[in-house]
Amino acid sequence: MAEKTPQTDENNGETMFKPINTLRREPTRSEMQDLEIIASAGASFRPGDIPPPPDGGIEAWTQVAMGWIVIFATWGYVNSFGSFQAHYTSTLPQSPFQISWIGSIQVWFTFFGSAFSGRLLDAGFWIPTFLVGAGLQLIGIFMMSLSTSYWHLMITQGVVTGIGGGIIFAPSLALVATYFEKRRGIAIGLVTTGNSLGGTVYPLVVRALLPSIGMPWTSRVLGFINLAGFILVAIFMRPRLPPRQTGPIIDWSAFKDTLYVSYVGGLFFFVWSVYYTFYYLASFGQKEIGMSFADSSLITTIINAVGLPTRVLIPVLADRIGPLNTIAPAALCVAIVAYTWVAVHDVAGVYVFSIFYGIASGAFQSLMPTGVASITKRLDTIGTRMGSESHRGSYLGRAFEYTLRGTVGACKSIEGWLEGKD
Repeated sequence: MAEKTPQTDENNGETMFKPINTLRREPTRSEMQDLEIIASAGASFRPGDIPPPPDGGIEAWTQVAMGWIVIFATWGYVNSFGSFQAHYTSTLPQSPFQISWIGSIQVWFTFFGSAFSGRLLDAGFWIPTFLVGAGLQLIGIFMMSLSTSYWHLMITQGVVTGIGGGIIFAPSLALVATYFEKRRGIAIGLVTTGNSLGGTVYPLVVRALLPSIGMPWTSRVLGFINLAGFILVAIFMRPRLPPRQTGPIIDWSAFKDTLYVSYVGGLFFFVWSVYYTFYYLASFGQKEIGMSFADSSLITTIINAVGLPTRVLIPVLADRIGPLNTIAPAALCVAIVAYTWVAVHDVAGVYVFSIFYGIASGAFQSLMPTGVASITKRLDTIGTRMGSESHRGSYLGRAFEYTLRGTVGACKSIEGWLEGKD
C-alpha cells in the first residue's frame, strides 16, 4: 500500500502529493545475523560493511591453507605422540602407564586452552592470540630437546606445548568457518586433513632422525618445521568479521540451546576414548606384540595417514545431508572398530586394526567442528562456541583414560601373578 505526503513545488509554490511506498520486506536470516554482529561490534560499522561469506575465492581458500598449517602443527604433532611413547618406553625407567601421562596431559591442555582462546578471536585479538600460542608451543618443543628426565618432558611436551597448541587451534578453525557457508563442511574438512598428515609426517621424521642424530636434535627439527609454518600463518591468516566487543568468555547462552547442549554432550562422552588408540597402539605393539621401535612407530603413521581420504570425502557428504546426520554414523563406525581391538593378537592384526580405526576416526574428527558451526546462528560467536565445545571432553575424558590404563595394567599384573603362582 502507498500513502501520499505533501511536498511543495519549488517552481510555482503549489503543494503536490507524491506517493510513498510503505511496503517493507522481512529481513533475511543472514541480514538479521549481520545486524546482530554490527550491534555487538559498535556504532562504527554499518550493514554494508559486512558482506556475506565469499564461499570461495583466493582469500577464502588462503585461510583454509593457513588453517591447515595450524592443525598440522598442533593436532598433527599431538597425534604423533605414539612414536614418542614407544621411544620413551625403551629409554626411561617409568612404566608405559606413567609415560602415557605426558601425551594425555598434552591433549588435556590443548583442549583446555581452546576454551578461552575462541572468545579472543571473536573480540578481534587473532594476531596477539596466535603469536602467544605459537610462541608457547615452539618454546615447549625446543625446551623438550633439553629435557633429560620424565618430569622435564611432562612440563615441556605435556604442559607447555599443550597450552600453546590449545590457544591457536580452535580460533583457526572458527576463523575459516566465517569465510564459508554452503562449502563450510569441505573447507573445515580440508583443514582437518592437517591432523592426519601431521600425524603421518612427524612420526616419519622421528623414525628417520632419532637413531642417527638423537632426541635433542630430532626435537629441534620438529620445532623448525613448525616455526616455518607459523611464519606463513602470521603473514596471511586474517579474520573476516569485525570484533565483537561485548560478551562473556564462555557463551553461557549456549546452554539454553537444546541442540547445542545435546551435540556437545554427545561429544563429551565420545571424546573420552577416541584419542586413546592414537597414543597407546604403538606402545601396545611394542610391549604386547613384540614389535620393534621402527615398526611400532610406523603404526602411528598408518593410523593417521589412512584417515586423509575420509577427512575430505565425508565433509563433502556432510555439505549435502548435514553435519549432524553424518557424524552420528561416523561415531558408530568408530565404536564398532574400537571393539575389535580385543581380537588383536599378532602383528598383522595390529596393522589391520590401525587401518580401519584410522579411516573411521578420521571421518569423525573432521566433522566435530563442522557440527558446531552448523548449529551456531551468529558467526561472531563461533570462536567462543568452538572453544567451549573443544574443552568439554577434556576434564573427565583424561581422568577416564588414566583410570582405564591403570585398570588394564592392574589386570595384566594380576594375570601374570596368577600364572606364576604354584
